[in-house]
Amino acid sequence: MEFETKAIHAGQDPEPAYGAVSVPIYQTSTYAQESVGKHKGYDYARTGNPTRTALETAMAALEEGFGGLCFASGMAAESTFFYLLSPGDHVIVADDVYGGTYRLVNRVLREAMGIEFDTVDLTDLEALKKALREETRLVWVETPTNPLLKIIDIGAVADLAHEAGAWCAVDNTFASPYLQQPLKLGADAVIHSATKYLGGHSDVVGGAIVTAQAEMHERLAFLQNAVGGVPGPLDCFLVLRGLKTLALRMEAHCRNAQRLATFLSAHPRVRKTYYPGLPDHPGHDIAKRQMRGFGGMVSFETETEQEALDVCGKTKLFFLAESLGGVESLIEHPGRMTHASVAGSPLEVPAALVRLSVGIEHPDDLLEDLAQALG
Repeated sequence: MEFETKAIHAGQDPEPAYGAVSVPIYQTSTYAQESVGKHKGYDYARTGNPTRTALETAMAALEEGFGGLCFASGMAAESTFFYLLSPGDHVIVADDVYGGTYRLVNRVLREAMGIEFDTVDLTDLEALKKALREETRLVWVETPTNPLLKIIDIGAVADLAHEAGAWCAVDNTFASPYLQQPLKLGADAVIHSATKYLGGHSDVVGGAIVTAQAEMHERLAFLQNAVGGVPGPLDCFLVLRGLKTLALRMEAHCRNAQRLATFLSAHPRVRKTYYPGLPDHPGHDIAKRQMRGFGGMVSFETETEQEALDVCGKTKLFFLAESLGGVESLIEHPGRMTHASVAGSPLEVPAALVRLSVGIEHPDDLLEDLAQALG
């Protein structure tokens, strides 16, 4: 079955009682039991909900994994995944990772759980080899990275992680399962902020984990229930709604981003453009090999921080806002917004960096808006 068909049908058969074609929103916290201990598959909504089950089934199908688990946010998914670790375990994270991930590892896991970590340029396999050690349990990958859009060779990193006895987990938020399927490339788990491209309409917050093997899935399912960071049924319904059009939207995001990146790369007020679809991007060939398209995220640098701030304040169609992956285009200044938490750290982003989440509006209108903002 092809991706577009799975997105509409996996886990989403017509509702048996009345034949509803759309998965119902089972808005309940508990379930009546036929007798003590005898229920119809669900006993309490933190443990399970039919709307959530539909979404988890769909996510597993789209990532071609063993099983899917859904959470109240991307960070809830990440936090639950890190509960697989023990004090003294060592983690390697990319040196260009989402600021919230770095904050979680550096300010929570390190201080409260005794987890050790190093940041490594995962595009440099020799650097990864040197960073791996006996205590390394996990290599955490983002590709494309946020916000510098580095491309990491998932298969090569997974092989090195496995040789060292570690897991390889991939945050696939920027690509979505339509553009990239890390489990097929050797990763052990895939993590998503479902808030972004999966939901796709900037109206829901959620997260997901899909695993390659049963053992990890079963342990995470226990943690999902024990830790309790689960989504509500309306949230799950909204993400399911988004999945149905994911393939169509990602094609439009990619087309628009390619046009804007090409425009920016030739603009005299732009010092550097980051987009893996540009032939001179260092990861272009790897992206062509492991992705279906190059994604909807574009970053660029102006000459000064003030120029970057001015551009962010002058756009009309690009809304100045955090987050990404919705149908509408967004612009932000990572250094002062999404990545403010890594200021002063090895992950600090360039002060003149601007990040675009390119929506699915007509590209001519988006180009005109950027052109007037750049002046």
